[in-house]
Order: sequence, then C-alpha cells, then structure tokens
Amino acid sequence: MKSNYQILAVNPGSTTTKVSIFRNETEVFESTIDHPVEVTGSFMNVLEQLDLRMETVREIISDRGLALQDFHAIVGRGGIIRPVKSGTYAICAEMVSDLEKGAAGGHASSLAGIIAYRFGKEAAIPSFIVDPVIVDEMDDIARITGMPGLERKSLWHALNQKASARRAADEMNRCYGDINLIVAHLGGGITIGAHQRGRVIDVNNGLDGEGPLSPQRAGTLPAGELVRLCYSGEYTYTEMMSRIKGKAGLMAHLGTNDARDVLGMIASGDKHAELIYRAMAYQIAKSIGANYAVLKGDIDGIVITGGLAYDKTLIAWVIDYIGFMGKLFIYPGENEMTALAGGALRVLRNEQQALNYIDEAEKVKA
Repeated sequence: MKSNYQILAVNPGSTTTKVSIFRNETEVFESTIDHPVEVTGSFMNVLEQLDLRMETVREIISDRGLALQDFHAIVGRGGIIRPVKSGTYAICAEMVSDLEKGAAGGHASSLAGIIAYRFGKEAAIPSFIVDPVIVDEMDDIARITGMPGLERKSLWHALNQKASARRAADEMNRCYGDINLIVAHLGGGITIGAHQRGRVIDVNNGLDGEGPLSPQRAGTLPAGELVRLCYSGEYTYTEMMSRIKGKAGLMAHLGTNDARDVLGMIASGDKHAELIYRAMAYQIAKSIGANYAVLKGDIDGIVITGGLAYDKTLIAWVIDYIGFMGKLFIYPGENEMTALAGGALRVLRNEQQALNYIDEAEKVKA
C-alpha cells in the first residue's frame, strides 16, 4: 500500500506567489497571491522580498489550519543556480548560496528554493527544487555567437516546458524521450525550445531578453543600437537592465504587462496597441520557425503553453504563421505546480533518487 504524502509547493513569480498543497498527485488547495508593482518595486532587488514572500506562504498554510510539520516535503521552483541537467534536486547550503546570488540578480524563481530550504530546516523535512530555469541540455553548436567569449546561455521555463512536453507525449501515447517537439512558453517572459528526444538542444535566454518581445522582456535587440544606447550617458546600468527586463516589452510600449488590458485597447480601436501585440505574435511564430529548422523539420508536434495561451486572439495570430508545421497542442496556463509536486513525490516514493546539486553541476561544467 502506498504512503499518503502531503507536499507543499511554492512558486514565486515577478508579481505573484503561488502556493499549492498536494496529497500525493492530487492538488487539494491552490492560492495565488498578487504582489502589486508598487510593493515589489519598492525593493532594491528580488532577494529583499524574501521575508515578504515567506510570510505570504506562512499565512496561506496557517489559514488552512496547517503547520509546516504537517508536510512530508517542501518543493520550490528552481531559480538561478549553476547549469545542471533536468530532474529533482535536494536543496543544500551551496545551492542556497547560489540562489541568493540569483535572486539578488533579479529572478523571483530563486526565492522558491531559499524558502523551501528554510522551511524544510525549520520543520525537519526534505526540501527540493525541480527542473530549475538554468537546466542546460543545449548542443554546443547552439552556444556559439560571432563574439568569442560571449556564448548563448540556457535560461528558460524548463519546469513548464518539460511538463507540457510530457503531457503532449502522453496524449500521443508516446514516450517523451522518443519524440521531437517545439514548446513555446508564453508568459511574462517567453521561451521557445527545441525538444529532441528528451533533450532541449536549443532555447532562447528568456531572462535577459533574447527571443520574442514579451509582456516584460524586450526580446532580441539590434546589437549596435543597444551598445550605442548603453554608452549614451543617458542611462545607468540598472536602468538599462530594466529596459531589457521588467519595464520592457508590452510594458514599455503600452504601459501594461497585462494582455487583457492590451486586448481592451485593441477593442477600443487603438491601432498602435494592435501593431505591438501583432508584432509579439509575429516574433513568437518566427522563433518557432527557427526551432523547426533546428530540428530539420522532423517534429511530432508544437506545444503552446503559459498564461498567454488563454488568449485566443494571440494564439490565432501565431497559428496563422506556423499552423502548417505540424500537430498543435494548446495547454493554457502553467503545469508547474503539478510538475513540482510530481518531482518531489517520485523521490519520496523511492521511484528515483534526488540529484546531488554539486555533483551534477560539475558534470555539466566538464
């Protein structure tokens, strides 16, 4: 008889904190707390939000009449750490140190591992991360740029892309490790990956703005113009980084990062808003096409997921460009909380071992 495990999953985003409670595979409770931009914007960096986010999680589980000790494990979305392969990792002190650096650099997902580790220590239960954003499976040829010493990096929505890819494989009655897919995660940031038999051999760096423009990211920019802007004397380093991520994309063009607001503008006849939104769809399709070339046209399907996949207008514009390429799987929203719990559950059930962070980071480095 299988044990009955209760798992707490934590997933901080740029403006939200998501908390879910699972009993085995079943999500029995979910809550998403919004953090207004005027609140998060008052902090110098994401790491300074740690106490706020931890208190948010405490209040949520307390309101359910639960304590940390009622859980068998705590799992968080992985953040900016050293490049590793995909999987479930036991959180250690060295990982926390790297996560703190990542959060200080501005990635909210890094807070999840720190929160899980601290709560795990407090309650004397194991803490994990699953498929962190830094998962690196890229082919060497995909890393090369025209500037020696400046390589492309793998930094993407690994958790949701992997979960969505496995969902599509299940729908086809195929094994994820045997098929080729293009997976597009469309959210505040956008990443699009070429999944070749279980490995993501190429993907855009969604944190620093590579790829399509998104609600909060600038996307790939003209390099010469960007350099000139950096040396214009008009902006500090911090200001320039915010123009690439955070205050970029739809936010910069239209003053909002909410697609619903943009659709309202378009409905009221705002042609500029429509042009910008169509440009985002165009760039998404263009990136999907690039990954089609990476996989040499040998694909079993295209998966579109993330919060923006709810927007039928945007998705219709994207499909107008790429519908001829293959079978489409549209999975609106994110499968991240279920993927987090599933990773922890497999370890608790001894179906797989938790990976050692230091060992795996050294393997990728080598």
